[in-house]
Amino acid sequence: MAEAGILLLAFVVGAIPFSNLVATRTRGVDLRSTGTGTVSGTALYRVAGFRWLVVSGILDVAKGTVGPLLAGTGRPVLAALAGGVAVAGHNWSPFLRGHGGRGVGPAVGALLVNAWPGVVVLLGCMVVARAFRETGFGGFVGEVLLAPVLAVTNGPLGALAGGAVGVPMLVKRIVGNERPTEPGWRVYGHRLLLDHDPYDRDRAEPDPSAP
Repeated sequence: MAEAGILLLAFVVGAIPFSNLVATRTRGVDLRSTGTGTVSGTALYRVAGFRWLVVSGILDVAKGTVGPLLAGTGRPVLAALAGGVAVAGHNWSPFLRGHGGRGVGPAVGALLVNAWPGVVVLLGCMVVARAFRETGFGGFVGEVLLAPVLAVTNGPLGALAGGAVGVPMLVKRIVGNERPTEPGWRVYGHRLLLDHDPYDRDRAEPDPSAP
């Protein structure tokens, strides 16, 4: 399959909003209209429960594997880029007019194919931070560490695979789904480091398994 076709397919499959589809089918709720408007596993868990979170999470992880698997082992650069565009599709889904999640699910799927130690880094940081009730900060640390850690464990191609999925996740943390009500560097700093606006009064602790 041609490189452009693989990247396009990876983006389209990554953009399928499984969390929102499950929420609308099971509870009649559009996740864009609840909480912070993030179409994620955390939002789905709040409206539909753990069972549907697991279903959506598996599907989100699976869609991150499609592009890298099609690229195959003989085209590692293409596989890394395919993982990145799958995350971008998830984060800014054209099916949701640019809304989306945080990209953890498809990133895990892509890393399982391209550089599995990245899964340990990303989820490990989030789980450890969960003990301190700051999963958002744990996600930030994991995303930042992906490229340098994978450079050590998997070489330059590992660093590329980590950076390809890490960059769109970090960007999504900053821009979110909506413009902040109180603009300023403080808001964007909180979004990047803690994954929430400092003025959010009803913030719930993100779930470490949120896709």
